[in-house]
Amino acid sequence: MNDMSAPELKTAAWTAVGVSKAHESARLHVLGQADYTDDIAEVRGTLHAALGLSAKAHANILALDLDAVRASRGVVAVYTARDIPGTNDCGPIIHDDPILADGLVQYVGQPIFIVVADSHDNARRAAKKGVVTYEELPAILTPQAARKAQSYVLPPMHLARGDVKSAFERAPHTVKGELHVGGQEQFYLEGQIAYAIPQENDGMLVQCSTQHPSEMQHVVAHALGLHSHHVVVECRRMGGGFGGKESQSALWAAAASISARLLGRAVKLRADRDDDMLVTGKRHCFHYEYEVGYDDEGRIVAAKVDMVSRAGYSADLSGPVATRAVCHFDNAYYLSDVDIRAACGKTNTQSNTAFRGFGGPQGAIAMEYVLDEIARNLGRDALDIRKLNFYGKTENNVTPYGQVIVDNVIHELVDELEGSSEYRARRAAIDAFNKTSPVLKKGLALTPVKFGIAFNVTHLNQAGALVHVYVDGSILVNHGGTEMGQGVNTKVMQVVAHELGVNLDRVRITATNTSKVANTSATAASTGADLNGKAAQDAARQIRERLAAFAVKQHGGAIEDVRFAADTVFVGGQKIPFGELVAKAYLARTQLWSDGYYATPGLSWDPKTMTGRPFSYFAYGAAVAEVVVDTLTGEWKLLRADALYDAGKSLNPALDIGQVEGAFIQGMGWLTTEELWWNAGGKLMTHAPSTYKIPAVSDCPEDFRVRLFENRNVEDSIHRSKAVGEPPLLLPFSVFFAIRDAISSVGGHKVNPPLNAPATCEAILNAVAAVEAAVTPGA
Repeated sequence: MNDMSAPELKTAAWTAVGVSKAHESARLHVLGQADYTDDIAEVRGTLHAALGLSAKAHANILALDLDAVRASRGVVAVYTARDIPGTNDCGPIIHDDPILADGLVQYVGQPIFIVVADSHDNARRAAKKGVVTYEELPAILTPQAARKAQSYVLPPMHLARGDVKSAFERAPHTVKGELHVGGQEQFYLEGQIAYAIPQENDGMLVQCSTQHPSEMQHVVAHALGLHSHHVVVECRRMGGGFGGKESQSALWAAAASISARLLGRAVKLRADRDDDMLVTGKRHCFHYEYEVGYDDEGRIVAAKVDMVSRAGYSADLSGPVATRAVCHFDNAYYLSDVDIRAACGKTNTQSNTAFRGFGGPQGAIAMEYVLDEIARNLGRDALDIRKLNFYGKTENNVTPYGQVIVDNVIHELVDELEGSSEYRARRAAIDAFNKTSPVLKKGLALTPVKFGIAFNVTHLNQAGALVHVYVDGSILVNHGGTEMGQGVNTKVMQVVAHELGVNLDRVRITATNTSKVANTSATAASTGADLNGKAAQDAARQIRERLAAFAVKQHGGAIEDVRFAADTVFVGGQKIPFGELVAKAYLARTQLWSDGYYATPGLSWDPKTMTGRPFSYFAYGAAVAEVVVDTLTGEWKLLRADALYDAGKSLNPALDIGQVEGAFIQGMGWLTTEELWWNAGGKLMTHAPSTYKIPAVSDCPEDFRVRLFENRNVEDSIHRSKAVGEPPLLLPFSVFFAIRDAISSVGGHKVNPPLNAPATCEAILNAVAAVEAAVTPGA
């Protein structure tokens, strides 16, 4: 214990948040020492499971012959729907999603039976030997076909504001058309996996790669006919999730647990990549029919859109995805009179699910497509048309669903990016290049992002955490979020370290576990750090207040003057090492652990009227992309990308910039190369890396400039930061529209290229041909 002196007072600038820190598992990742579910040491007698899958898109099962499966090498047991002890369902909202098909199959790849064998390979080989006799039924495969057949998993949605009919009558111009935007495979590096280990007294421990341990707990309990307290689900980390492990890890957790329960032995179910892609849902593809009225300047005066998604055979999370698409159709633009309709088409394909952005990208891209067309129709730069339609600061600042925008920084952000990217000069240079280049054409686009942050189901916006301070001054934290590489654990550790005034190396995070923090929400909707950071801060604050009270009792002064910083407690003119104070506090019987809780305030949503305040705040961003397109082959290259993202007061700038970079490339893949294709029989043919192209290192631009916008969240988020998981995925809209701009130059920018997403080489060539035909009819 020492007297404070002037140098120590400099700790007033000490902080553990707002600084770049390495990911807490980065060293383990690099060394290959980070344990994933398949790395957990197997208990003696562990068995391995595989799934027998449907070969038909829609059919009744007339007969199921599994004799050859049972006779296969190493097979211990084979289970069908009739063997499930409890409920045959893993649907997250509506109970229309069986764990195993029972008499009816609804897509190619739907699980029909479980094989349990002595090895992973033996289980997989045996699963191929099932003989199924089908009575085929008509299949619906596309969202357009679902609309025509009025085949929906949920009632269609409708949001309207103003007098759209009158607004269209007043509009000097209208643009009308259709657009199709494809889906996307999550392609997490670690596939779906669950490891179920029976425990005493009917207990079940499930090690699972999941974004939603509590939901896995509920599904497994129901499938086994038990209560939630019988089941513990644990997840230390995932090798990627992107939404694909929010609800759809349930099938794998349930199948492994059912087998383990029936056999009384540990069972691991690890999906082969092909099976994973055949069985699991993806990002919803959308088909749009739109009509928009605008004035001579390009200002939108009326907008109407009818969206239908490919939901798949069951509801899964399609309802909330469609809701978010409706709420993001406006993107960064004020729409006075609007009519938005959305439907979730029931198709005989995989049941589509959450994917980074969760419907937001699908809603926003339709409006960007329309603005791109308006600009070309008026002979204006698309950036000018976009800026003209931005939300205002104090007027024209209410969304179609009724939320007042109080944090609008899109004007300043776009102006800053426009200047730093030299947008205008590059536009002129590209126009000059295209005039002298008959084959290679360059394109440029700047697109903005406004993205709402919160679950659009209000009750999910809550989180809990536990913080333990041990006698030696070390700190253990557990929270309800899950780590999938995004760095939520690192950010939560920083929050706790800051709250207790200690160096980050004092803090350690343990695996997410349903027996520690109960009733958790999924780590999704970009809320992981927002919710769990606040909960952990609450727990740490309680401990700090107890320690402060103890310190004042020992050394005098006022509680409000006690400062925790730089591993030191400053109290009553003294400075005491944190660990020393903790040890003394323990001897004085001071509680050194606490639970924390947080619920996002001020949220509301009426699903009947589709109005309310569904979002806590908005994250903003913008990006500029420059591409070159070969009009003879359809090949293209991203030459340069500039991105500016509003992360508020970033908790960890290094992690946030990494998230923006990753989201940009992932979103670019969705819009350009990642094409999902089903054959006429309903089988997904792009079900492996050999047939499904995600972006590679060579697809990244050599000139990639990512910066964070200087800002501070107006809402009381964790240290005034903003979410960074999903919103940046919309930034590569700029790549898609830069490609469209390059194609447009073929016709002197007088024709709107009919370019759908993904803009594959084939799609680009088709669009080029359409533009050439339009400018030279009859040629």
